[in-house]
Amino acid sequence: MSNRIFPQRFRSWTAAAAIAAAVAVTGLVVRAETHESNPPATVKMAPRGAVSHGGYAGVVKQVLPAVVSISSTKTVKTQTGELPDDFFQQFFGGQFGGQQFGLRGGNGNGQFNAPPQEHRESGLGSGVIVSPNGYILTNNHVVDGASDIKVALSDNREFKGHVVGTDPRTDIAVVKIDADNLPTLMLADSSKLEVGDIVLAVGNPFGVGETVTSGIVSATGRSLGGQIEQIENFIQTDAAINPGNSGGALVDDEGHLVGINTAIVGGNGGNVGIGFAVPINMAKHDMDSILAHGTVQQGYLGVHIENVTPALAKAFHSAAQGALIGDVTPGGPADSAGLKKGDIVTEVNGQVITNYEQLRTDVGTMDPGTKATLKVIRNGQPMTFTATIGSFPTDNEERASTTGPSGNYPEGNNALKGVTVENLTADMARQLKISPQTRGVVVSNVRQDSAAADADLQQGDVILEVNRQPVTSVGEFNHAISAASKDNPVLLLVNRGGNTAYIAIS
Repeated sequence: MSNRIFPQRFRSWTAAAAIAAAVAVTGLVVRAETHESNPPATVKMAPRGAVSHGGYAGVVKQVLPAVVSISSTKTVKTQTGELPDDFFQQFFGGQFGGQQFGLRGGNGNGQFNAPPQEHRESGLGSGVIVSPNGYILTNNHVVDGASDIKVALSDNREFKGHVVGTDPRTDIAVVKIDADNLPTLMLADSSKLEVGDIVLAVGNPFGVGETVTSGIVSATGRSLGGQIEQIENFIQTDAAINPGNSGGALVDDEGHLVGINTAIVGGNGGNVGIGFAVPINMAKHDMDSILAHGTVQQGYLGVHIENVTPALAKAFHSAAQGALIGDVTPGGPADSAGLKKGDIVTEVNGQVITNYEQLRTDVGTMDPGTKATLKVIRNGQPMTFTATIGSFPTDNEERASTTGPSGNYPEGNNALKGVTVENLTADMARQLKISPQTRGVVVSNVRQDSAAADADLQQGDVILEVNRQPVTSVGEFNHAISAASKDNPVLLLVNRGGNTAYIAIS
């Protein structure tokens, strides 16, 4: 039926296509059936070499020479072994159904069953030259543990690099190469960045070579709750950042260095438009401290802090912003200044504090010996204190700590329904890595559909206080819960892994 139609249409189409192709390729003049001729097409060409540079070509030309590729090699040890008995199974019996809460390889006496095996790993990242005599900023994870470091410049020169110093807490490292008169980038004031500012990310993603991507500042002061670094104050950007970009440059639209590209969020390890850079102000603080002292001299206040959630704000009769002090290190700067547990820090040296990450960052970038004026809310009343910032303690020095929870749910306020606690014993305290002098009750179980679970109360948490009243036994815990108002959240002071924090449960 249609056999007579589609072939005819096909022939007509191919004839027209052939004519068009002939005109386009050979420039032939073809006469139509009307015998009228079509004039040849006139194409205008721009002068040789004339290309519009309306983008960032000029900025990129000045930035690229100062961005380097860094390759590293390190020897790593791996080992395998069996998992020991679970801690909660050991102390609380079989009520957890064999669930594993920790991974500690061993054969029951702390020894692994197989000897460690060594192999070499290679890594690739980027770096930024910030001094003409060869100082380079990069990420700590790019050079961490490296036995051999090679730095490749944009002009194809290669140098052997050595690590001058690192700060794992911020993931910043300083690398030095023996060279002079190197191109550098001018450092901007990253505190002036605003959401919406244009930025360019420069580095060596996947080892393909120098690559430039563009985007905007998506957020500033971004923290992921310590999921990436111990101290997080990231610039977030949608400029494409991929593996290999780590340690590279994030620059503004004038080519000034505003950040060191550090991490991405992405399920497959590639860019999905959420990248993070360490602000250059923080990176420069680390570098200056490393060059002056050989290590990072980080400011230390001696407090354990947390955000003021709406529930905590209600419990403390405060606005839902600032940094709540959950614990104070005895003899530390905060303790000497008169700060106490339950104080809410709202300002430091005139700078408004909106969350605990901001307070931690502001204090961390202060030099030891600096005077800090802190405004706090205590029991609903504003107060001002002056603290002398100390030096951040090493991993071997004791930090603020406390402990607490244990018992069965008593009648009274329903906030703790579904929570089981036990008296804290010396063996439990040792396993939980808390002071043997700690007094409280330890949480042995939290029902997952409970309000306590929603508030992030966890097994192994040690409850020290209920509504600001110390509890040292299951009996005291039950009495405190029974006496709690049914209309208000229950405020717990909890020790988790040696650090204390407040939890408000509605």
